Amino acid sequence: MTKLTRRAALALPAALAMPALARAQGRTEITVHYAQPFIYKDSYDALVEGFAKQEPGIRLNFVTTPNYEEGAQLLLRQAATRQLPDLSYQAYTRLRMFAERGIAQDLTPLLKAEAADPAALGYTPNLLALSQFGGIQAGLAYAASNPVCYYNADLVRRAGGDPENFPKDWEGVLALAAKIDALGDGIDGMWFTWSGDDWMFSALLFGHGGTMLNADESDVAFNGPEGMQSLKLLERMVKQAGMPNLTAVAARQAFAAGKLGMIFQTTALVRGTVSSVGSNFDLRTTGVPVIDPVKGRLPTGGAAGMLTAKDPAKREAAWKFLRYSTSAEGQAMMVKATGYLPCNQISIDDPQYLGAFYRDNPLFLASVKQIPISIPWYAFPGSNSVRVTQVMVDNMARIVESKATPEQAMADMADGVRKLLPRRS
Repeated sequence: MTKLTRRAALALPAALAMPALARAQGRTEITVHYAQPFIYKDSYDALVEGFAKQEPGIRLNFVTTPNYEEGAQLLLRQAATRQLPDLSYQAYTRLRMFAERGIAQDLTPLLKAEAADPAALGYTPNLLALSQFGGIQAGLAYAASNPVCYYNADLVRRAGGDPENFPKDWEGVLALAAKIDALGDGIDGMWFTWSGDDWMFSALLFGHGGTMLNADESDVAFNGPEGMQSLKLLERMVKQAGMPNLTAVAARQAFAAGKLGMIFQTTALVRGTVSSVGSNFDLRTTGVPVIDPVKGRLPTGGAAGMLTAKDPAKREAAWKFLRYSTSAEGQAMMVKATGYLPCNQISIDDPQYLGAFYRDNPLFLASVKQIPISIPWYAFPGSNSVRVTQVMVDNMARIVESKATPEQAMADMADGVRKLLPRRS
């Protein structure tokens, strides 16, 4: 066997020498990608600290993207140039694309190697189902969310409402938002997250009992009565409740400043919203109304860790961090740093992890109460899922900007999405 001397190692190009030296020193470096650092960074910082105590020989290098869409595009480019990170936390709605392209590795063998029944590790069937696509376990759920309503109880009182009895249907919500909007002084009634992706449109569509595509996924189904009523509701938010045409960042800033009565967005932003609001006003949270009391559902957002490492040592290290981040301990860290729902049943059931936290932080409970009506965020088939999302967002923008009627926007949305679906023989 030929030994690599220190002098010979130093003579090698850096790209060749460094891995050898790292292994000689017993340290493995892996690259981890995640999106939305404005939400997730604190949770990953906490994980790094805890993980270092268990695995001091593994060094983590992070790469971030502003949102899930850019994260998906980044990995598609890196897959083409064989420069993938070792682990990537992707939105559930994008995992299907990576599974179908063979980029996401099947985690089933790794899970079975640790326990005959993954539920013993906290991975119950319903939690595993969030990341099952293409016939494989394409990831492990790291964070789950559903949409909630954040409201300014002080403005609700000024408008004649009762913060203790916030409206539970959209008619009541719109009426209250209109009263808050009428207060003047630069105050707007409400803002509903319509930009970025199709998640909040899903909340309206699923709340009406609708679906995105038909049963065999050969054609759109969101253009039925449920989808049309959803777009008409979006229009009413603008015309009746005075919803301003703001970016998500601007809307959150307006809400924190006390200039917005209510904002509908992901529960993942609870921690950040509490911090930004401070003592400006009495902040409350509540659930999102669903229209159909029997069929009405809400989409589950969030992200799952997807393993992509090829090198055996890096793959083992990436798997260890993925397991730690989705363990009961890791999930407790994630929940406390964000507002997301836990994705490990042990952290949910065992009071030592989150029992006291939920008791002392009632603003986090709105999303927990909606778990029974939450279903997976729909993942479009084929390689055009990111473009599909953009078509939907662009057409919702036309309604918010009063440039198209719901009927016009729906026709164009359905036609645009239909063209991007995989061709059927």
